[in-house]
Amino acid sequence: MKKLEKFSSHEEFSGLVRLFHWIRAFAIFGLIATGFYIAYPFLQPNSNHEPVGFLQAIIRSWHLFLGFALIGVSFFRLYLFIFDKKSKLERESFSQFGDIKVWIGVILSYLWIGRHPHIKGAYNPLQIVVYFSLAVLVLLISLTGISLYTHVYHSGLGGALAPCFKWVEVICGGLANVRVIHHILTWAFVIFIPVHIYLAVWNSIKFPNGGVDSIISGKRYQKSK
Repeated sequence: MKKLEKFSSHEEFSGLVRLFHWIRAFAIFGLIATGFYIAYPFLQPNSNHEPVGFLQAIIRSWHLFLGFALIGVSFFRLYLFIFDKKSKLERESFSQFGDIKVWIGVILSYLWIGRHPHIKGAYNPLQIVVYFSLAVLVLLISLTGISLYTHVYHSGLGGALAPCFKWVEVICGGLANVRVIHHILTWAFVIFIPVHIYLAVWNSIKFPNGGVDSIISGKRYQKSK
């Protein structure tokens, strides 16, 4: 008879980390969809003699709501990563970042020609680079997005933020360039999403110890010694 292997579980991601992950995921999907519509309004509202054809305004409102949700959640996520005790495993991931053997093992594993090395923490070195790049993308697209926001809404929050984000327009060389950069960064997210989903699912299939499930249940499974 085949010998049964025993596994033990541990919490890899806290409830707040998982919640913020999915809020950011849905916000990014919504921002991409509404952003492309704002850039190219391909839908025509129903003709009406009354001034009620505000489809563009509605889409823009959702874009703003999702944008500020992404910014707020990202701040809280950074706070949890630095200070939350339950995020200790994530911080431990940096302990192997400079280990060349781990880098080589991870790359060979993704190429299907080697075994995945033992990882300390929640992420391997390649994942750290990818997720750090994602954080930089979120920062840049947030800065350019707020800069565009302040040029449309001149009172209230937009008026208060305008003096604080004028430097973004100056660095980019004008408002037109801010919009172009914002649009290019959107395409970076479009490229990142399928790659991220593919690698997460691939990792779950090849190494069925939690994988994609961990960002839902928070649990990671290891063979008991």
